Amino acid sequence: MKKTVVIDVVGLSSNLIGVHTPFLDKYTKEKKLHTIAPMLPAVTTAVQSTYLTGKQPSEHGIVGNGWYDHTDAEIKFWKQSNKLVLADKIWDQAKKEDPNFTCSNMFWWYNMYSNADYSVTPRPNYLADGRKMPDCYSEPAELRDTLQNKLGQFPLFSFWGPGANIKSTRWIADASIITDELYNPTLTLIYLPHLDYCLQKFGQDLSKISKELSEVDEVVKDLVTHYEKQGANIIILSEYGITPVSEPIHLNRVFRQNNLLQIRVERGLELLDAGASKAFVVADHQVAHVYINNPSVKEQVKALLEKTPGIALILDEEGKKKYGMDHPRAGDFVLVASAKSWFTYYFWLDDAVAPDYARCVDIHKKPGYDPVEMFMSSKPRAAYKLLRKKAGFRYVMDVIPLDATLVGGSHGSVDTPQEFHPVVIADKSLNDTALKATDVYGLIWKALHS
Repeated sequence: MKKTVVIDVVGLSSNLIGVHTPFLDKYTKEKKLHTIAPMLPAVTTAVQSTYLTGKQPSEHGIVGNGWYDHTDAEIKFWKQSNKLVLADKIWDQAKKEDPNFTCSNMFWWYNMYSNADYSVTPRPNYLADGRKMPDCYSEPAELRDTLQNKLGQFPLFSFWGPGANIKSTRWIADASIITDELYNPTLTLIYLPHLDYCLQKFGQDLSKISKELSEVDEVVKDLVTHYEKQGANIIILSEYGITPVSEPIHLNRVFRQNNLLQIRVERGLELLDAGASKAFVVADHQVAHVYINNPSVKEQVKALLEKTPGIALILDEEGKKKYGMDHPRAGDFVLVASAKSWFTYYFWLDDAVAPDYARCVDIHKKPGYDPVEMFMSSKPRAAYKLLRKKAGFRYVMDVIPLDATLVGGSHGSVDTPQEFHPVVIADKSLNDTALKATDVYGLIWKALHS
């Protein structure tokens, strides 16, 4: 099989390629750019799973970045086991055809415990005293030590949160090149998250994101230069484009005001008790899953949804089938926000009793996705917390604001202008037919066999 690399530049859309991305601009003119029709849900884990299986969420089971686990009665986000993806991946098929085929998965999601030959993914150490230490996980295990000895500790706090910057993307790119030099895999998958941060913070405001565009352009240039020297086929793509938003929808608050949520109070702070609620919402960018524990309230829930501003689609069982979302993990209703809107997980009515995790970067405890984690409420407060950390005292990095109107960009919807669609940049031999997310699997397979 032909050596191939797939570079995932998160959030890249055609309108961003130009003066601030000189390498990508030139490269795109030499190759061929296609837009990909957004799939539902247009979020990281679902799209990547579709790209790697050629299946819709109804088949591979990844209905979002998180969902409600009916058995555990818990909302779970950002799990990492590859066993959650319920369909064969492209490397499974390639290994059946060619016993010499190998795959390197550099930070694509559901990275752990797959049969990809080489892989690296974020994996902090959670110490007994409550501290979270930056780290990563790899297969083989010694690859982690090799990479961190050469590149330094994986910059976890640059990967997400208010300190997110180019350092994590650069680390991933450099680690990918080192892994390629060590093992020479047939297929390499590389995840470059940098644009996700600035686009969700500022939307498409070029005056605020031009620096980030230039930074990721340089990283892509270095990767393409390396892999061209290896004679590899190169595919550059994105999972989604990010559209401007300004109108957060607090559906859990609507449900609470209509006596559908169960709230627990602990130490004077409120927590959502999903398992005891009649109905609740799992928010995921511009998509939301509505789970109903008490069937008697289904019509009440539907009526509430129909009169809530900002909701473009309310998918019932037939609607979920139409969009390839009919899987047991999906909500009883799946919602899609209208343009300029997105869904928050907020369920409290008074910020004074918001849960302690609300003001922290805590992607696993929050019962929904929270892009406000990229903002900081107070730099002096953060500096004080860091001083406590360096002095060896216990601390809580509670520096995240509770103002959802700060968010400038989002994704997840299927109904977006073409200029914001995800893209694939590859060889000019691609035909001109419109691409669907499920077609990407075939493009990668074709590159491996060219």
